[in-house]
Amino acid sequence: MTTHPSRPHRPHRPARRAAVATALALAVGLGVSTQVSAQASVPAPARTATTAPQPVTGTQGQPLTRVADFYGAYIDAKGDCTDPDATLAQALRAHYLAPEFATRLAAWENTNGADGVLRAQNVPTRWTVTDNGAVGMGHEVVVTLTFGSGSTAHTTKLFVLLERYNRVVDIQTTSSH
Repeated sequence: MTTHPSRPHRPHRPARRAAVATALALAVGLGVSTQVSAQASVPAPARTATTAPQPVTGTQGQPLTRVADFYGAYIDAKGDCTDPDATLAQALRAHYLAPEFATRLAAWENTNGADGVLRAQNVPTRWTVTDNGAVGMGHEVVVTLTFGSGSTAHTTKLFVLLERYNRVVDIQTTSSH
């Protein structure tokens, strides 16, 4: 080993380096643990909801899920007051409605001056979807739309008929049963 003439020779001190590394690790660790415990002592904000969260579930290929998906997405596309998405609403119709029914629905809309999927001129504030059972080779699902709120709220019940391939083939205000 060579030594520099102006510096005296110092032997390596692994114990000293280990002590410095341990002290540094403890200092950093204490800073982190102090921060974590300070964060842990801050109470979480209280939940403001008065009801428990409600799960939404679905099953692929089930008529109830299919109609719920369609109406949920369609109402979202139509109901965005600041920026309704007419392109999305049309794409949803093309995907979920049987072509021959889409043609009949367009004729109904021209005659009645309303949205045929919603059977209304405005967009509902709430909706529920309920299974109504098999009808011939298809399946009927009840969609209850709520318009407005409070004492002025009113509901409309729609009976949505799906063919066996899960395309909407009819929407009526009376049941097919």
